[in-house]
Amino acid sequence: MKSILFKYISLALVLTFFSPEAKEFQGKAIYYSKSKLELGRWGARMSEAQKKQIKARLKNRLEKEYVLVFNKEASFFKEEEKIDAISGATDSWGKNFSQGDLYKNIKKNQLVQSQEFYGKKFLVKDNLQKIAWKIEKESKKIGQYLCFKATAAIPTKELTWYNFSWSDLRKSETKKDSITKEGKKMIEGMTFVEAWYTPQIPVSNGPGEYWGLPGLILEVSAGDRVMLCSKVIINPKEKIEIEIPEKGEEITKSAYQKTIREKMVEMRNNRGRRRR
Repeated sequence: MKSILFKYISLALVLTFFSPEAKEFQGKAIYYSKSKLELGRWGARMSEAQKKQIKARLKNRLEKEYVLVFNKEASFFKEEEKIDAISGATDSWGKNFSQGDLYKNIKKNQLVQSQEFYGKKFLVKDNLQKIAWKIEKESKKIGQYLCFKATAAIPTKELTWYNFSWSDLRKSETKKDSITKEGKKMIEGMTFVEAWYTPQIPVSNGPGEYWGLPGLILEVSAGDRVMLCSKVIINPKEKIEIEIPEKGEEITKSAYQKTIREKMVEMRNNRGRRRR
């Protein structure tokens, strides 16, 4: 029954989507993300009070708010900047390794992302990350929208190319299978992604780098991070402009990651020399 209903909804929305009246179709979605605080072996030595204090200090990095504006072909995704409740300032250090403003064009297979690393601006231009989604049978409602589940395994480095990890320098990726606590089969070097999309909003887009499903992605879980849509506005009164980042040195994703790794290693080595 669900599959018949899904096919009916999809067909009706596709016809609406491509009708002459749908040319100006556009929308805005608000997302909230939460990440788990993983303290590893250091956490075992800390008291609950110390863990709570660290979590409070890292709140701006663990909990974020984003805005996605979209039309039938493209989208612009941006983090809403927050003031730290403790310091009264923005998280300048975190900006060096967080995702910048992101423009995706589905029709042109184009990604344009602005990144800033220690005051230097970069304009990352590349193809969209290909995602081999598997459509699952489960469905649920998120707000007023009927959503369907899809899963995929994506190379972790493709989801974190704007970030930096010392551990990546100390070990090479292997291809061993492992079982997570949730019982999901994983491949080392890959991230399991679970997404929920709604055909009721017929755009093949979503938050961050996620796209490629027959409907807007309203929820996505990847690694220790969950991103959930809290509000959607379809065809607002004021026309939405899809921005394309323009400032910065043009570079590809792989070249950008190589640049920041080299810079971080250089900084580490310089600190080591000063201590001698």
